[in-house]
Amino acid sequence: MSGKNKPEISLESLSDRLRNSLTYDGDANKPDFRELDLGSPVSPLRNRAAASSSSSSSGSVSGRTSNSNLPRKPDSHPKSHSGELSVDSSPYAAAVRPGHARSYSYSSGSPIIPNSTSTSPSPAPSPSVNVLPTGNICPSGRIVKTGMASKSTRTDVLGSGSGNYGHGSIIWGGPASKPGPGPDLSSRGLVVGGGGGGEPLKRMAAGAGSTTSASANPNPNPEELKRMGNDSYRKGRYSEALSLYDKAIALSPGNAAYHFNRSAALMEMNRLGEAIKECQETLELDPGYLRAHHRLGSLFLSLGQVEDARKHICLPGYKPDPTEMHKLEYIDKHLKRCADARRLGDWRSALREVDAAIASGANASPQLYACRAEVLLKLHRLNEAFLAMPVIQKSSTSTEPQFQSKIFGMLFEAHLFFVNAQIELAKGRFENALTAIEKAMKLEPRNIETTAMLNKVRLVCRSRARGNDLFKSERFTEACSAYGEGLKHDPLNSVLYCNRAACWFKLGQWERSVEDCNQALRLHPNYIKALLRRAISNTKLERWSEAVRDYEVLRRELPDDKEVAESLFHAQVALRKSRGEEVYNMKFGGEVEMVSGLDQFRAAISSPSASVVLFKTGSNMECKQISPFLDTLCTRYPCVNFIKVDIEESSAIGHAENVRIVPTFKIYKRGVRVKEMICPNPEVLESSVRHYNSSNI
Repeated sequence: MSGKNKPEISLESLSDRLRNSLTYDGDANKPDFRELDLGSPVSPLRNRAAASSSSSSSGSVSGRTSNSNLPRKPDSHPKSHSGELSVDSSPYAAAVRPGHARSYSYSSGSPIIPNSTSTSPSPAPSPSVNVLPTGNICPSGRIVKTGMASKSTRTDVLGSGSGNYGHGSIIWGGPASKPGPGPDLSSRGLVVGGGGGGEPLKRMAAGAGSTTSASANPNPNPEELKRMGNDSYRKGRYSEALSLYDKAIALSPGNAAYHFNRSAALMEMNRLGEAIKECQETLELDPGYLRAHHRLGSLFLSLGQVEDARKHICLPGYKPDPTEMHKLEYIDKHLKRCADARRLGDWRSALREVDAAIASGANASPQLYACRAEVLLKLHRLNEAFLAMPVIQKSSTSTEPQFQSKIFGMLFEAHLFFVNAQIELAKGRFENALTAIEKAMKLEPRNIETTAMLNKVRLVCRSRARGNDLFKSERFTEACSAYGEGLKHDPLNSVLYCNRAACWFKLGQWERSVEDCNQALRLHPNYIKALLRRAISNTKLERWSEAVRDYEVLRRELPDDKEVAESLFHAQVALRKSRGEEVYNMKFGGEVEMVSGLDQFRAAISSPSASVVLFKTGSNMECKQISPFLDTLCTRYPCVNFIKVDIEESSAIGHAENVRIVPTFKIYKRGVRVKEMICPNPEVLESSVRHYNSSNI
């Protein structure tokens, strides 16, 4: 029935209707007693399950036909908070908060009156004064306690739907949602009303349920902002949702659900530390907010903070979720095993256990990834350890602020600095290593490991600085001793080995230089300086095969370095001479030869070295694109002959070699074709050239 056709209802008629509605109608209409939480000044009232009626309200006092005689399915959900997004069930979904087992009895449309002395349903008397449940907020913003009288003589009713119910009505939202990791997505629990009667209430109710945007409503209320934030969250616009939740919190900072929703947006943005802080704020406002406990426990688990997670997963008085408990137990078990292996120096077992802890669910923990990097260092897998550090540092920023939890007996933040110091030391960034370990010491001044690491870093830095000064002064023997002193404190430091190798080279002790380079490369396989010094030392020792092998690796790592290319060329020539091969007309930096005559072509491909021939035409676009690449290969592989033939200008060569498609590449050795490629891509071409370049040696 529309509002304009509603009959006028007198105060006496309203009171009679209220009295008649306060009859116990059995379990069919009994609400879940966990619907209400009256312990907070802002009490998010749980919405009831939708009644089996096409109307949005039943049993209202606005003159609508009551559906109270229709059976209602009791709400089986536990206490919820205003507007939570539900994705999966909470471990606390079936739990009841101790000390809050109040019972209420009402038929559809009757007021809900708390009964603090009885645990069974019983009829509640009709209020004679304007009474609100404990903790509700009046339009003035003040808290009205039970038993306080209002100047108004109108009876306060907790109705349902969006009609004109009078002063102090509560607008209930949609059906209950299961707890989950997302935000609060319903609009229940909004207290509206005013002393002025029906019209102001209509306007406020319409504003609360409005679907218009914030731009259409210049002064949106917190619930409207939350609703808009929830819409943005559903659409994956998490930054926008976060901004809207912030505005709702600014208007109503004491609403726990707004902080809870904000934590959901922060989680999606991978700002886990802030999400934890927001969940903690939620629990400060409402210690019994079970979903916040669930989310906080899950967040702590993902960060590897087992003991903090246990406090929220194993909440006293509630049965923990089996899945979360299983995850917690597995992470805890693997962390303890990792700690034992680490203490014994069993680094392979430590790596296996830390990987298992990460796979079990602690996959957002910077500390576990830092532990993994430390273990990789101990296993001499420096490249993997170095690659892990930027990821660790990026991840640690997303979990700020740091928490006072410990791993391996060390504060989480101190552990990150501790591992970072080891990484920087292995990289040869001695000053950075010293800075990092000093930060760890400030956080853990009495920790044995940090104290030992600080002493080690200081001694190594001192030895390295002294060795560098002596090297610059050309006092190479003393420099060797200084670097050796540093290696006594850090026998796995590849930089000190490489520096000492440079001293041995200057002293003409090339064999010892090669030995120290081997040690450095055993620790750090892709150490360019050590590789270069070993190649030079092998050249001095006339170990041409070893020198060529090192220079070829350097050539791949430094393709544009002309000094490396020239050194490789000379080493290759020397190797061929040492094998007794004929070497003639070979010079570094040769150019691609243009051949036009058939006799000239046959002479060019008769060389014992590999000859790569490009058959092309001047008008073909693919030939124009790949021709410059052949010039590049000529510089990179100086032991290979490179030839170009234009078959339009030299048709005799094209006919003799049966070239029908361009570009075509053919590779010859001593006049015999060994490979043919039609329209190859640059990668395939270079791979073949590299292969035959090596075969020349």
